[in-house]
Amino acid sequence: MSGSQDITITEDIRTIMNIPSISSILNVICKSTGMRFAAVARVTDKKWITCISQDEINFGLTSGDELELETTLCNEVRQQSESIMIDHVSQSNTYSGHPTPAKYGFESYISFPIYRKDGSFFGTLCAIDPAPAKISDNHTRELFQIYTELISYHLNAVDELKEANDNLSEEKRIGELRETFIAILGHDLRNPIGTTRMCSDILLKLDLPDFARKQVSTIKSTSLRMQELIDNLLDFANSELGEGISLNMTSNNKRLEEEILQIIKEIKTTDVNHEIKYTFSLNQDVTCDVNRIGQMFSNLLSNAVKHGFESAPIIINVNTTGNSFNLEVINSADDIPSEKIKALFEPFTSSHAQNNQNGLGLGLYIASEIAKAHSGKIEVTSEDEKTSFKFIMPL
Repeated sequence: MSGSQDITITEDIRTIMNIPSISSILNVICKSTGMRFAAVARVTDKKWITCISQDEINFGLTSGDELELETTLCNEVRQQSESIMIDHVSQSNTYSGHPTPAKYGFESYISFPIYRKDGSFFGTLCAIDPAPAKISDNHTRELFQIYTELISYHLNAVDELKEANDNLSEEKRIGELRETFIAILGHDLRNPIGTTRMCSDILLKLDLPDFARKQVSTIKSTSLRMQELIDNLLDFANSELGEGISLNMTSNNKRLEEEILQIIKEIKTTDVNHEIKYTFSLNQDVTCDVNRIGQMFSNLLSNAVKHGFESAPIIINVNTTGNSFNLEVINSADDIPSEKIKALFEPFTSSHAQNNQNGLGLGLYIASEIAKAHSGKIEVTSEDEKTSFKFIMPL
């Protein structure tokens, strides 16, 4: 055999032979009918091939052996989609003069079609014997129907397993592409954005005309926004890949405060419409990943800027109370419906606000993942046009 069709047929033969009960099925057929040759045949529009057989008459067909298709009654079963049952060929008005029984020397014959789940014809479950046999009864018909359905079921199970494995391979390929994409983001995009931000900082220290200073400030704010989007996307991808949020825990309250103040300063350079007020009261050592807390705070503060009324200040409270570290961001805004609060921390959940049309909807999700990584949580309250996002971490 050659060609892709022959490869498929070889796989089909292997599938039939791997059915655990197939030998028992053929044995039961022989004992129930008294016929001494039974087989499962793969039948196409060009080939008749033995998948597996039980041969007690030395008919000579084993797995992979072929018969000329046009000389078989199985070909008629395929063409007419009807089973054939012959008790005694010599006494049959239909088959007594048929060339096939004469060619192969059988007097009793039975063949039932096997179909795949999609309705396509697979082959036949058949039996022959040189002697007559009483087989054209309901008992034998039901027996063959049950066994052909059982074989069809196994074929379908194998097809579904193959499809599942193919899908798994495709998912693996997509996962590898995603990892490559993440690497490109991490290495090829971060560096030029960092360079852009550094250059804008240098330019802002020069004595520039107001128009030029405004443009440089825009460049800096855009680079900061791009950096935020990339960081969130990278963290989301790592979370989906099972790597989670990595932490580098230290205890340095001074550095923590400096990080928060730096983020406030950066936000102020990109948003001149909101007043930002803040208070610090860190009376206990806070052990955390300062950079991650800064990232979380940046996401929360950016969210407050996006949705907060410009007529009211944004309030930031950073403190330690009891046995917890608290970081709260409060802004005046339209109340968030209670049924939507839980969905805020789902990935790709973005607001309908006009000033948030270009967001990825990952900021709050990443903030919540950072909170969880610190064994903390973010509580949200929204009422009387006042919204609070409060990070609480046990000390």
